[in-house]
Amino acid sequence: MSDRDRFIEKQRERLRYSPIFGPPGPGRHIPILSEKPKETIKTLKKFFKYLSNYKLFFALIFTCLIGSSILSLIGPYLIGKGIDIYIIPKNFNGFGKFLLFMFLIYIFNSFLFYIQGLTMSIISQKIVFDIRKDMFECIHTLSLKVIDKRPIGDIMSRITNDIDMINITIGTSVVQFLSGIIMLVGTVTMMIILNPLLTLFSLILVPLMALITKIVSSKTRKYFFLQQTILGEVNSIVEEDITGLKIIKIYGKEKDEIEKFEEKNAKLKDYSIMAQKLAGIMPPLMNFLNNISFVIVGSIGGILAIRDIISIGTIVSFINYVKQFTRPLNELAHQFTTVQSAIASAERVFELMEDEKERKDEEDSIELKEIKGEVEFKNVWFAYENEKYILKNISLKVPAGKTIAIVGPTGAGKTTMINLLSRLYEVEKGEIMIDGYNIKKIKKENLRSFLGIVLQDTYLFAETIKENIKYGRLDAKDEEIENICKITNAEKFILSLSDKYETFVSDGGYGLSQGQRQLIAIARTLLANPKILILDEATSSIDTKTEMDIQRSMLKLMKGKTSFVIAHRLNTIKNADIIVVINEGEIFEMGTHKELMNKKGFYYKLFRSQFGEIQ
Repeated sequence: MSDRDRFIEKQRERLRYSPIFGPPGPGRHIPILSEKPKETIKTLKKFFKYLSNYKLFFALIFTCLIGSSILSLIGPYLIGKGIDIYIIPKNFNGFGKFLLFMFLIYIFNSFLFYIQGLTMSIISQKIVFDIRKDMFECIHTLSLKVIDKRPIGDIMSRITNDIDMINITIGTSVVQFLSGIIMLVGTVTMMIILNPLLTLFSLILVPLMALITKIVSSKTRKYFFLQQTILGEVNSIVEEDITGLKIIKIYGKEKDEIEKFEEKNAKLKDYSIMAQKLAGIMPPLMNFLNNISFVIVGSIGGILAIRDIISIGTIVSFINYVKQFTRPLNELAHQFTTVQSAIASAERVFELMEDEKERKDEEDSIELKEIKGEVEFKNVWFAYENEKYILKNISLKVPAGKTIAIVGPTGAGKTTMINLLSRLYEVEKGEIMIDGYNIKKIKKENLRSFLGIVLQDTYLFAETIKENIKYGRLDAKDEEIENICKITNAEKFILSLSDKYETFVSDGGYGLSQGQRQLIAIARTLLANPKILILDEATSSIDTKTEMDIQRSMLKLMKGKTSFVIAHRLNTIKNADIIVVINEGEIFEMGTHKELMNKKGFYYKLFRSQFGEIQ
């Protein structure tokens, strides 16, 4: 494992059990109910920039919201008046028109609800589209240091789960939250207009409702938090057991794994039941208190009606208003938690979008039409973090068209040199030159067009084998692809597949062996015909015979190219023009295989450790 890999793993371990990301496994990124935003105002300002693109839509929603709220408030008032004017005196003159008018009010109210709901759904999709597009574009501009420090699952969670949380909240909670506030204020106003004394009695249980809601919610939140935490652990066990099923079977640990799963699953069941029990208390409890409010309004109202202080219709209106008052009160309590979660999700999204970006090309950057391929490292220093230098004062010059092999123990800094050459990371001290030009002065896209890189960890896209090979040069013809595959010895296994070059491979290429994936990656790189070829343990997963066959073929293709070869199998690089021995970030030795063996230094010991004798 290289220094870079160790650094990445260290960061992942640090984040794996953090309170933000939760336990490992697929469920670790499920939003936790107790999570609260840290910078609400700052996050809302950024969010409102997206909302401001749809002002006309929001104007329509607000108009419908006001209209539907007014109609909802008028309804109970008119019902009370209808009872006083038509029902109690048994006056049915005009009663039909009154019923028709009430029918039209509720029909129009429903229509306004439909329009505002539909419009809000459209807006939420548009806003989420904008955020997701910006975030995906942002991911491609982030510094690799940021990507290395964050678990991939966390980044995926932000672009999926967190954005979905924002989408749900915009589509439902925002309208309900605003509607709840308007209805709450409007209902109390109408009740005071009808009768201030009855209003006072009808609201007497509101403080008790708020207190109960607070107590139950805090208890519920605790068990939902534990439920989500254990769910993450359960998912983690499932993920690990599926991935490592062969190892589990080989070591006969099936019973142990089943017992471990059952223990966590039982905890999940217990916490889920407790959470649902507490959550289930609220509806009947609120319903009970609402009914008590109806009894209070009915009792006090009845006494006032007997004394001719208020009418029966007013009591009916009041009962309806009490019902309308408690509904938005409960909704606001629920939506407040949902909106908080959405703001926390938005905060996580914007945090990633504003993280350290890959350094942009300088304004005076140049574009090279062609290069010879001369590469020079001048006093290069680099650290992944906190001045713990992986490379220390590296200086070497590689003539154009030559092959340089970089060898050394794991973690010596070999791959880091390649990362700096391709500007995946930026040199901290010193400079790297290509044909006398500092690579910082060359546009990244232009620089990378001259490089062909085959990494130890091969990645294939969810496409056909042919499309994966063409990724390095999209205009390549089928004959060129087949010719490259013959040279790299990939043709043999490709033709044995059912659909040959049109065989579809899964995301990452996991339907193929590691060796087969590397052969495709080598073919992809060679098809692009780069001027500088970089092979980072490119044949590490290929059997020795195939490796030797590929190397003989590649020697022809490497002619005229500057080639960097990183290899642990030292017998594969004996013919390199220059062998550079790296240890602890420094160049220990440099020369040909014969020269270094004659020196009997570090390289000599490495070679002897592999083969046991001088070759």
